[in-house]
Amino acid sequence: MTENQILDHNQVQHKIRRIAYQIAEVYLKDDRIILAGIANGGYTFAKELKKALSHIIATEIVLCKVIVNKTNPLEPVKTNLKPEEYTNCGVILCDDVLNSGTTLIYAVKHFLDVPLDRLKTAVLVNRNHKKYPVKADFKGTSLSTTMEEHIEVQLEQKPYSVVLK
Repeated sequence: MTENQILDHNQVQHKIRRIAYQIAEVYLKDDRIILAGIANGGYTFAKELKKALSHIIATEIVLCKVIVNKTNPLEPVKTNLKPEEYTNCGVILCDDVLNSGTTLIYAVKHFLDVPLDRLKTAVLVNRNHKKYPVKADFKGTSLSTTMEEHIEVQLEQKPYSVVLK
């Protein structure tokens, strides 16, 4: 199996900073922003976004871990926050890779049960293989890939990378 690096460490950091600035423009006047990251890669991405955002705006930024069973997305979605903690807030649902949109659409569905100020999505890599009408409002990069190819995002430790396998 061949491996092609799509983004190196500096490029990943640049994409995260750029997304953070885009989020700051939209949520500048909000008192509180919820970065809801889909476990595991999306939550790690959300943590990196929080670090970048904290250097740009003074708004309170709260991390929320979203757990979706990726093999059975019809199971109830769980979060580490109670719904009252994100009611009437701006929520950005984060994932590392948007592939078919299945995980993102079921996570969005969970948040639609609670009144929100607004709900946006952020992904580091958009693969353009959507089965559902879900889009990334904020995205680092878009790739046209085959379904057999796999994108691996490494944000757990430095150096960060995005690799096509």
